[in-house]
Parts: sequence; C-alpha cells; structure tokens
Amino acid sequence: MDVKETVIELLEQEGWWGGAVNDGMRMPFGSLPIDRDLAAGLEMNQGVPLLISNRGRYVWSEEPFRFAFEEGRLSVRGKAAIRFGRQGNTLREAFQFASHAFFPPDGLIPDPLLFRAPQYNLWIEMKYEPSQDKVVAYAQQLLDNGFPPGAIMIDDNWHDSYGSFEFHPGRFPDPALMVETLHKKGFQVMLWVSPFITPDTVTFRMLRDRGYLLKDRTGEIAVREWWSGYSALLDCTNEEAAAWLRGRLNELRDRYGIDGFKFDGGDPDFYEDSDLSANPANKNRHCEAWGELGLSYSLNEYRACWKLAGRAIVQRLKDKYHQWEQEGLAALIPCALAQGLAGYAYICPDMIGGGDIQSFIHPDFTFDEELFVRYAQCSALFPMMQFSAAPWRLLNEENLSYCAEAARLHVRMGDRILALAEKASVTGEPIMRAMEYAFPGPGYEGIQDQFMLGDDILVAPVLKKGLLAREVVVPEGCWKGDDGVVVTGPCVLETATPLSRLPWYERAAPDSTNGASFAR
Repeated sequence: MDVKETVIELLEQEGWWGGAVNDGMRMPFGSLPIDRDLAAGLEMNQGVPLLISNRGRYVWSEEPFRFAFEEGRLSVRGKAAIRFGRQGNTLREAFQFASHAFFPPDGLIPDPLLFRAPQYNLWIEMKYEPSQDKVVAYAQQLLDNGFPPGAIMIDDNWHDSYGSFEFHPGRFPDPALMVETLHKKGFQVMLWVSPFITPDTVTFRMLRDRGYLLKDRTGEIAVREWWSGYSALLDCTNEEAAAWLRGRLNELRDRYGIDGFKFDGGDPDFYEDSDLSANPANKNRHCEAWGELGLSYSLNEYRACWKLAGRAIVQRLKDKYHQWEQEGLAALIPCALAQGLAGYAYICPDMIGGGDIQSFIHPDFTFDEELFVRYAQCSALFPMMQFSAAPWRLLNEENLSYCAEAARLHVRMGDRILALAEKASVTGEPIMRAMEYAFPGPGYEGIQDQFMLGDDILVAPVLKKGLLAREVVVPEGCWKGDDGVVVTGPCVLETATPLSRLPWYERAAPDSTNGASFAR
C-alpha cells in the first residue's frame, strides 16, 4: 500500500535492516529504540530509502523518510508515498523482491581488478603531502615486502587547487612518467576527486560565469565548510557541468594514463534543500547526482551515496578509527552487511588499520600491531580490501608477514569473488551476506562477527584484542576449515585463533574425512 505515513506492528522476533549503512551496528532494528531521519543526514556513508525484515516485509519510498522503532512498532513518514508490503517469509525473499522492484541491477560490475587484488590508498601514509617520488617509492616497497600489485589511489592534494584537476607541478613534475612507472610495476592508478571548487581561482570564475556552481537560496554562489576548508560546489544536476567534469577526468586519463577515480565528498551534509540548482533537488538528490558521475568509470570508489543500489559503483565504508570497538574494527562486518542489504553489492571495507586521520594524529595515539593484523585479516575475504598506512613501516617482521598473507589470500580467492560480483550484477544479491540471509530460521539475525561470502564460504575473523580462540556459529551442512578440520553443523565450534590465523570454512561434501561435529 502507498501512504505518506504508516505504523507497523512488529511480528515476533522480527528484525529490520536498511536506511543508513552506518547504523549497521544497531541492526537488526526492532529490539531497541532508534529514530533516523534519512533526509537529515546519512552519517557520512551510503543510504537507501528501504527497510526489509527477516519476516519478508519491506518499506520503500522514492524519497528520504523518517523511521522510528519503539515499543514493538515501526513508524514511517515522508513527503513521498511509502510502500509497505510482504513478499515471502525471509530476509532473502524480502531483499530479492525489493531489488527487482526498486533498484534492479544494471548488469555491470566495477573493474575486475578491484575484486582480484588489494587496493592501496595513500591517505594515511601521505595525508595532504603526496608527491611523485613518494608514490613510486610506496609502490616499490609494497612489492619488496611481498604485497601483490593492485589499484593504487593517490589521495587529496595531488592537484594544484580544488577543481583545477591539474597535477601540482612541484610535487608531480612528470605525471605521465609516474603513471608509466606504476603500470610497469603492475599497478593501475586512481586519483582522488571531489565536487569542491576553490573560490577565487581561474576555475571558480569560469564555472561561475557558465552557471555550473551551486547557489544558495539567495542566488549567491554557495560556499560551504568541509574537512579541508571552504569551497564552492559543482552543480552535478546541471548536465553541462557534469559533462565538463567528465571531460576533465577524461583528459587526465588520455594525457597521463590515469585509470580511474576515487569520488569523495558529495555528502548530503554539504547541501541544503533550499539550494538553487539547474534541476530542483533536495540534499539527497545532490548526493545521488554526484554518484551518477562515477558510472562513467569502471575503476571507481565512493564513500557517500544515495539511492544508487544495483549500479556498478564501489561503496567504501566510512572512515573508521584505529581501535577495536565502536567505530573501529568491530564496525566493519555489521556495516558491510548493511551495505549489501541496502543493495550495494560492491563493498570495500575502510582502510586497514583505520582510515580516520584523527586516530593517527591525536596526541595520545598509540599504534596497535595486533589490531592492524586483525584489520587485514577481517578485510581479506570482503569483496575488496584496502591498505593505506604502510605495513612495513609500522609492523615487526612477523606481523608484516601476516598482513602480506592476508593480501595474498584475497588474490587467491579473487576469481571466486569476481564470479560472485558478476552474479550480483544480474541477480542483485549481496556478495557478502549476513548469516540470517543465507540461513534463515535458526536465529542468526544478531550475528555480527562472522559473515558469508556467497553461500559457500563462512568467514569468522577475530575482532577482539588478545583473543586466541573464538566461537564460530556453523550452519547446517558439512564445512571444511582453513585448518583442515571438517565440521558438521548446525553447531557452535570453538577454534584456536593465533595471530597468524583467519578462520574461514568452505562448504564441503558430506563424506569428507577427518571431520568432527562440535555441538554445544
């Protein structure tokens, strides 16, 4: 039914997922109060106007809505029609219906390299001071320390000014030679870009005169504060402005050999519903328009996104802290599962060790080698994995070898991950799946420390400091572990987890030998 406000009585043991991806640690919704307005902000990550439950029910709207769970009820209200219904009796059935009805997959995937090999982003290592020499040296050190080549991302401040899309001549004297060198080493090269334009520059004045910049309610050019200062914003709802940006990016590709782009910014927080744009848009629509630009490039990455589920866009989790709990390592799995259930199949965890720069520059910062290793292991069997802080600079030789092994594991599994991505481009299904999604019924909805890669690989990383053994919830079937042990589920298995080990299990033939059944 289509209404603009509805109250839904929750069913027994019903849990819900959806809305803002960064609420993943609070999912499934239902048992605790939560009030989230998707029009007020997405917590610097992806969002979708969708809620789905493990009882086959769904809520959808074409526009952002506000929802609240309290006292056994879900209330939803918005400016556009709210669709509420039921399709089957499981989380999977609800998702499959929503995917087909509201955001069908487009049949495309991001560049296969992003699934087959690690990504290396230079943000934590170089911050606002990247240079040609540093980038080439970082790539060589990766190879020297046993890390496989992949996509290397040159982050913020490679340019002259925001919006110029020109390499800084002092820091990057010969970009074409740098890219050629990186290509010969086996890397593809991505550049950080954003919709921000530095005021009082030649580019700003040109874009202003063409009418390509966003205006505030008074008709003046909107200059907004963001993490790097104050800037104007490209009006991405303006087709000519979007074409101008694509032209600048294509020039970087054609002139220097750049392979792709990391599209940062674009968060709804930097816009106002009252802004004046070429096509009327609310804050979330501006975010969506920024996301649509990435569809022109198969080698892409986004952190902020709205309503582009089912499209061939890489979605990275928001920056996490260098810590075990809360917005650190513990958030990776639940938030990534939330991404998949929001229709964003091409998931990238945050940078290994944490991508929030404040963690690393805080006066009381203490680096934790064990945490860094567990970050790498947790990321290894995500659809993608991404390093930033240089492992060889921060780790002892033994711990460095564990991180390199995690990277090599991802490469070994790359073709299987890519096959799941190709399947997702047709079916829309998540690559990385919640236990409840793959095995409905046994009460797995609250599991947040393990996940399924497809339906046949169970991954159970260590997420707590000093943990040398952990319990793994094994679903029905026969499963062979990375340690060679074969176990028959359903059961709870306790397994050793030395720092060298990432526990993972593959569905095995029932007659596999050397097995045992562990039940508790």
